Amino acid sequence: MKTFHFISGMPRSGSQLLCNILNQNPCFHVSPTSGILDIIFSVRNNWDQLIEFQANPDEEAKKRVLRGILESYYANREEPICFDKSRGWLAYIEMAEMILEKKAKILVPVRDIRDILSSFEKLYRQSAATRQIAQERANYFKWQTVEGRCEIWASSDQPVGLAYNRIKDALSRGFQDRMHFVKYTELTKYPARTLMLIYNFLEEDYFEHDFNNVEQVIFEHDDVYGLGSDLHTIRPKVEPQPSQCPIILGETVAQKYQGLELW
Repeated sequence: MKTFHFISGMPRSGSQLLCNILNQNPCFHVSPTSGILDIIFSVRNNWDQLIEFQANPDEEAKKRVLRGILESYYANREEPICFDKSRGWLAYIEMAEMILEKKAKILVPVRDIRDILSSFEKLYRQSAATRQIAQERANYFKWQTVEGRCEIWASSDQPVGLAYNRIKDALSRGFQDRMHFVKYTELTKYPARTLMLIYNFLEEDYFEHDFNNVEQVIFEHDDVYGLGSDLHTIRPKVEPQPSQCPIILGETVAQKYQGLELW
């Protein structure tokens, strides 16, 4: 039986950097953005719709199958500790704990909301000359201003708003002890201290990481997300990056999203 942990937080908050750092530990396997939660979710949703299972209900069999999906997905990995990365896990902590049969441990990368929105805005500007993304197509008139684009990204059905609401709801459901917030500024400014706190939370043996030579071993085909092919490229050296939110968003928009951090 492997040990499973989860990574589930805000977008554009250093999760790719964190995953590649953790992957330096030979006992760890950290996934790219994973879709296995959606498969588990789909099986859960469809199980009771089948007339055969309605006629012969078996909750324990359902639980075994849901557990088996996660275990089978990572069965080929030699590492004893696997991290599944998906922003959806915060919405389904109860299901995660049913699968694990114990309390879940979730690393939650977070960042100043203004810097997250600045990052999305920069990505949009880099790709706008050659492509129209789904958000622009669905909200053409509102999309014409920085303020409008930020409102769209922050809405409840878009990446920033959805992730934020999942964190807020997980906290309201009393799961704060399952969550360890990894702040982007602290990860990049104090990486050794940040990793030590992570290991303490996970109750795993500490590994000496090399923060000056972080090899990128996790890759994704970023074009499928619609914002170009450079969403998840990391720098090899961990070092702080200056905030660009007033420059990118402007003072008025930046002030609108100031102080929203729940963490």
